[in-house]
Amino acid sequence: MTQFSISMQTRCSWCANSFEEYVRYHDEEWGVPVHDDQKHFEFLVLESAQAGLSWATILKKREGYRKAFANFDYKVVAEYGPGMVEELLQDSSIIRNRMKIEATINNAKRFMEVQNEFGSFDKYCWQFVGGKPIMNEWKTMQEVPVTTKESDAFAKDLKKKGFKFLGSTTVYAHMQAIGMVNDHTTDCFRYEELKNQ
Repeated sequence: MTQFSISMQTRCSWCANSFEEYVRYHDEEWGVPVHDDQKHFEFLVLESAQAGLSWATILKKREGYRKAFANFDYKVVAEYGPGMVEELLQDSSIIRNRMKIEATINNAKRFMEVQNEFGSFDKYCWQFVGGKPIMNEWKTMQEVPVTTKESDAFAKDLKKKGFKFLGSTTVYAHMQAIGMVNDHTTDCFRYEELKNQ
């Protein structure tokens, strides 16, 4: 593991005074546009697992999820049967919630259906923001919405396609994570970096 030092740069308030993985996630991943389908699936798995929990909880279990769900290989996960569900319910490195585990397997199948329809999941999801990130200009985290008309439309379409545990709030968190929106506050050093990418 490389040495990571938390610089004194201004960051979004949600990651201030937090643990290393959380700050690293903010600095290196959150809001960076994703165009790789396997990465899309990883974030969908993690975001749906988060429902009702904190992102910090999920981030601490990310490696557990990576092992439990075949390095987020949706083709492998789609083949998981009832025996694998029972096995995963005994795995303390992930959230042991039957509905969430079953939703992940279901979503892997639906994910591939979307790929077949659109050519890639990436092409499908980015259409909800016109193919490029929405650049917001929030001064404080209190201004940041939990849902938007785009996340409503995205979540509604996912539900129609049979996805589970992906309501508008979860989908908006997903959109923030994969850079469909830049929700870093304007005083955060990452805001300008991502804006100018």
